[in-house]
Amino acid sequence: MAYTGLEPDGIYWARRKASKSEPLTVVQVSTLFGDEHEYWTLVQLGSDQHHMPGDFEIVEKITDPSQPRVLRQAAE
Repeated sequence: MAYTGLEPDGIYWARRKASKSEPLTVVQVSTLFGDEHEYWTLVQLGSDQHHMPGDFEIVEKITDPSQPRVLRQAAE
């Protein structure tokens, strides 16, 4: 399902599935239409257009830089 791993109000790097040649964009999970997963949409920052989560490939969550980041050690 497109909602796996997404969090309400979470901000992510994403790419539109329809055009793999487009650069990555920043999207935020919106709960404007309801708190349940089936009502979630993605909003590109700087836009007021809502898109279905399935329209995007989520690449990575963007974390708050003020939060400590946990780094995993690579195998030697």
